[in-house]
Amino acid sequence: MTIEDTELPEQTEALARALDLLAERTIAALTGAGLSTDSGIPDYRGANSPRRTPMTVHDFVGDEAMRRRYWVGSHLGWKAFAATQPNPGHAALAALEDASIVTGLVTQNVDGLHLRAGSQRVVELHGNMRTVTCLVCGTQFSRHDIAERLERDNPVLAVPEEVELGPDGDVLPSTWQTLTVPDCTVCGGTLKPDVVFFGEYVPKPQTYAAEAIVDEADALLVAGSSLAVNSGVRLVERAHRRGVPIVIINRGPTKGDRRAAVKIDAGTSETLDALAAALTQSGR
Repeated sequence: MTIEDTELPEQTEALARALDLLAERTIAALTGAGLSTDSGIPDYRGANSPRRTPMTVHDFVGDEAMRRRYWVGSHLGWKAFAATQPNPGHAALAALEDASIVTGLVTQNVDGLHLRAGSQRVVELHGNMRTVTCLVCGTQFSRHDIAERLERDNPVLAVPEEVELGPDGDVLPSTWQTLTVPDCTVCGGTLKPDVVFFGEYVPKPQTYAAEAIVDEADALLVAGSSLAVNSGVRLVERAHRRGVPIVIINRGPTKGDRRAAVKIDAGTSETLDALAAALTQSGR
């Protein structure tokens, strides 16, 4: 299926203008939650997005009851995340990197789907759900190992087969007050998944790596992000200051639209698939 089969004429025209701009250029990609909706993971801010009460780092660190709530929802959400599969949008970006057209990818998502789709140079700006770190001694653990501990100590967590999945994997079952929360087996300290919570700053290594990807490319392609978070807006502004063309693919407005040379108001899967097909077939 091509974009012409599913979108309006003005969106097809926008795709043609985007292809003209991106041809013969290397591309840095910036992706957000809207890219993963076709994999079954809801967006944060779409028209039908679920109401969210995100955990702040202050609540997580300072309130044991809040940690219990988080670990129940995060564990069940992590299991659901693990069952999702990359969609054609993820595959298209991996194909563009394989063709040396996309030279690096920055994602605001923590689902790991870009890596599973085959993308190699990926900066996970807001962290990932694969690992957990002790806030006291810094020991890092596999999320699989922590999940096994959670289910061993809290058998009820191994029972649910279907959960309503939130954009960050944080679903909230009706009971969590008696949960046994895992602690560090090295020092007994508090464990925290390696995701950037609300109220936290993006770690400097991720920031610098993301900036390098944007600085090295001849164009910036934003897909599935409303750019409501400053970490994404800063990268768009960085590209704009360099004078490189910016193409945005997103349903609905974004904070970067005034900086975009082309805005495509369409789905990311079909649009990226069409872009990848055209750019890779052009003989680059």
